[in-house]
Amino acid sequence: MTLDDIKSKLGSGLLSFPVTHFDDDHRFVPDAYAAHVEWLCQYDAAGLFVAGGTGEFFSLTPAEVIDVLKTAKQVAGDMPLVCGCGYGTEIAKEIAVGAEKNGADAILLLPHYLIKATQEGLYRHVKAVCDSTGIGVIIYNRDNSIISADTVRRLADDCPNLIGFKDGSGQIQTVREICAKLGDRLVYIGGMPTAELYAEAYGAAGMTTYSSAIFNFLPDLALTFFNAVRDGDTGTVERILKDFFYPYSDIRDRKPGYAVSIVKAGLTVIGRHAGPVRPPLTDLSREELDMLEKIVTPHV
Repeated sequence: MTLDDIKSKLGSGLLSFPVTHFDDDHRFVPDAYAAHVEWLCQYDAAGLFVAGGTGEFFSLTPAEVIDVLKTAKQVAGDMPLVCGCGYGTEIAKEIAVGAEKNGADAILLLPHYLIKATQEGLYRHVKAVCDSTGIGVIIYNRDNSIISADTVRRLADDCPNLIGFKDGSGQIQTVREICAKLGDRLVYIGGMPTAELYAEAYGAAGMTTYSSAIFNFLPDLALTFFNAVRDGDTGTVERILKDFFYPYSDIRDRKPGYAVSIVKAGLTVIGRHAGPVRPPLTDLSREELDMLEKIVTPHV
């Protein structure tokens, strides 16, 4: 696909990010992961982020990131695949090159490692990664990497393959300014943990779409909610928020890191176990898993 094609496709519907399957010794399990991606591809998603945040990008080596991508590519058919990318500039460039070589349609540039940076430093980092590859690049504003509207506009002017902006910061003022100043130059993706909780607000701010974690284990519910948001069906949106997302987020917020752990737990509940999370994350307790089962089971 051309850069315009992939940008348009990603903005056309719901996005998601498969968890990464590990065995009890925390080794990647390609066959189980491939089966999961193949299952998700039966549903009407606009694209998948492989080795993204919910795919535990932060715990994968650069070589494992590419292994995850190659495994997904074998079964994804014509489903667009956006590969996780990040860390320091040189590592990110290496991952970007590998992602392009192995069939990714774009990369999601997650925050650089540890330190904060000036806007000029962020510009140079993103531009270097964009210059290293010909595929699309999506910036992920989050944590220690908050790029201003003026810097995003500068990057959009200087990097033809910058196709998207994803936000996980919750800074609506910045999101609104970026959407207003750049218009249809980019695709805009909501990326807060449990994005459904913010979908209406982000849509009002100009975001094009969002990525859903629960699509991993309740794809039908995720799509029903997404379509209700897009159609302005407030009644359905409020019903699903009260019946599922609010109690779900209560469990998610019990411990740090559960935004990822609870997704793997959801797969366990529906009988599609994806293995444990890698340290430093921890899995839900038996009590918490039982709590999750009570709210998931009615929607399976």
